[in-house]
Amino acid sequence: MEVLRIILTQSSANYKKEETVLNKMTYPLPPFSTIIGALHSTCGYTTYHPMDISVQGKYEAMHKEPYTDYCFSNSIGEGDRGLLVKMKNEKFLSMAFDKVATSKAKGSSFGEGIGIEVINRELLEEYRELKDLLEKINEFKTNRYDKVLKLIKKRKKRLAIKKKTCEKNSQELKWMAKREKEIRKLEKTINQLYKDYKNEKYEIPFSKFACIITSLKYYEVLNNVELIIHIKSDKNTLTDIKDNIYNLKSIGRSEDFVDVKEACFVDVVDEIEDGMVSDYSAYINYDLIKNKQVYLKLGDKISANGTKYYLNKNYIIEDNKRIFEKKKVVYTSEYSAEEGCDNLCFDISKEKSYIVNFN
Repeated sequence: MEVLRIILTQSSANYKKEETVLNKMTYPLPPFSTIIGALHSTCGYTTYHPMDISVQGKYEAMHKEPYTDYCFSNSIGEGDRGLLVKMKNEKFLSMAFDKVATSKAKGSSFGEGIGIEVINRELLEEYRELKDLLEKINEFKTNRYDKVLKLIKKRKKRLAIKKKTCEKNSQELKWMAKREKEIRKLEKTINQLYKDYKNEKYEIPFSKFACIITSLKYYEVLNNVELIIHIKSDKNTLTDIKDNIYNLKSIGRSEDFVDVKEACFVDVVDEIEDGMVSDYSAYINYDLIKNKQVYLKLGDKISANGTKYYLNKNYIIEDNKRIFEKKKVVYTSEYSAEEGCDNLCFDISKEKSYIVNFN
């Protein structure tokens, strides 16, 4: 079977684990979906081209790299900090915004103008007017709105008590039921008017303002990475990848540049004379290890010899969400195999040979 083999290096790389936030931990090798996505982008594909991936490699060391993270605060309150901005579209937290002011000292306040640097005076005044309006709305609610609702509640309670003393089907009972309906309608109208006014005059305009804060976070970064990637697909797709492979700029982060050393078609076989031990670490299908088709080397007193992962491969769209196909693999090194089977084969070459496990 003919497949495409790519050998590349990276001086640094982070293959981010989705669930990590404060410390952006990295997988030891790029997940299948990361490689597939990079290859599709390189070829300019806009639809999915089915392919199976085998990835193995090694790195020299790992270190933590600090970076400044910019995120939107949940609220803007007293002791304002960070950068006050006005969003172009309040429904999306994006970089489409106008800067308003930035805090420069502890205990700063955008509303009071304490410890801040003004960037856009007009937008800052708009922000302050909205804050003042909220105070007036809250004052109106306390002094008038709540009192009116309290009075309505008392009237409803008195009517409820009086209704109990009226004879069934009497004119007095009908009048009270009518009056009760009118009071409830009035209560509903007052509530809606208050809600609409607050929403239109304050909540919608104020939702355009947000505060961006910074925090120190870390990347786990792999150093001096070498990757050997085998790709199994139809001939046209493999040819496209080979023809465009030198357009591949990075794998992982955008700054994790790649240096493609080789891209060539190779024949893989499922039978060899002697067993083979891999020189690289790799993602090996869990079932191959469980069924003893791939053997892991155990050291003295070592009960665990690999790390289990559920890695993304390709996805489908359901309800506007990506649903990934997961592959259960074990990341391990010094593994061996004696014969091939489904998706397990051998790349035999003069310079170096590889155990290839397609996922």
